[in-house]
Amino acid sequence: MKKEGDRIVQRGYSKIARKYHQQRAVYENKLLLTKIMNNVPKGARVLDLGCGAGKPVAKTLADSGYKVTGIDFAAGMVKLAKKQVPNAKFVKMDMTHLKFKDNSFDAAVSFYAIIHVPREKHAKVYKQLHRIVKPDGILFVNCSGPDAWESYEKNYMGVPMFWSFYAPQKTLSIIKKAGFKILWSKVLAIGGEKQYWVLAKNKK
Repeated sequence: MKKEGDRIVQRGYSKIARKYHQQRAVYENKLLLTKIMNNVPKGARVLDLGCGAGKPVAKTLADSGYKVTGIDFAAGMVKLAKKQVPNAKFVKMDMTHLKFKDNSFDAAVSFYAIIHVPREKHAKVYKQLHRIVKPDGILFVNCSGPDAWESYEKNYMGVPMFWSFYAPQKTLSIIKKAGFKILWSKVLAIGGEKQYWVLAKNKK
């Protein structure tokens, strides 16, 4: 099942794009978005990994004056994001294979996406982010839960789904080894779920 995790997530989110987007609307993201905007100047180039349907992250950032590029490997999500956030750029792309040049972005964010990547690939994701984010650039991600977890569910909003992540301390170690300095990290309870969030600066 672990080896098929990527395909399960990709197919699942393509099918439930609209339903998932409506469900995520109940989550309070204002605090989180303020966190990134307080640390990244307006006009900066920001990458949104696992952008989903584009709201609220990409839309809020784009409407606030940031140059946003969103990526998602679920075609249904990318299609919806392009319609909902015309002032941002969206590309169908797997975050484990980031096809951007070195130092392409001033910051990178990821909400509720890295947690769907098989955890054995998390180090690769952060190493790629270290490469494509500029020196002293900001990383703000939801990358774990309060404990290590790996789960497959047959019926998540009507489709199979997969989650995978390490506990916070190991996750923090992976991010540091990739070349980031931790500025802040905390487990937050949002929308009835507990998620681990990390704010970091790229050291180059």
